[in-house]
Amino acid sequence: MRNSFHDLTFEELVAKREELRRKYLDVRMSHVVGHVENPLEKRTLRRQVARLNTLIYNHPDVQVNEGE
Repeated sequence: MRNSFHDLTFEELVAKREELRRKYLDVRMSHVVGHVENPLEKRTLRRQVARLNTLIYNHPDVQVNEGE
């Protein structure tokens, strides 16, 4: 699963990041309530969002304004 994001387009990366962010928020809220099946899912989702952020930032379609 770690390398499955590399073949996605820029729009798919952004959509997947938003989907995982929503899922992370749901898991976080259920962890607070105490009804969690897999407590490590929270860490896994957070790391996947970080991987997606890195891929989005380094994607060739993203233009970074350097020097500002």
